[in-house]
Amino acid sequence: MVNQTETEELACTYSALILHDSNLPITAQHISSLLSASGVKVASYWPKLFEQAFAKKSIGDFLVSAPSAGAPAAAAPAAASAPAAAAAKKEEPKKEEKKEESDEDMGFGLFD
Repeated sequence: MVNQTETEELACTYSALILHDSNLPITAQHISSLLSASGVKVASYWPKLFEQAFAKKSIGDFLVSAPSAGAPAAAAPAAASAPAAAAAKKEEPKKEEKKEESDEDMGFGLFD
């Protein structure tokens, strides 16, 4: 369950994203206007905090850099195991596949 503080933070985050998407400056006044239009009440420090956070760094920079932080770390183990998997596939002899019985062979179907 989301508590009141998290709700207020999320509301300000969504407001900042809306402003960014609309190519408007992320200011405390714009955030407060969006929040009041949506009927969300937040503590007075939240809009000011978000304005200060995005005064030094664009929200676009946060959006671009956030996913790249975890992606290389996750890709590294997969890349390391790829040659081992390829070698295992080459060494493995082909096995004859068993033909599975279908519903038609049993005398009934799914919709009969």
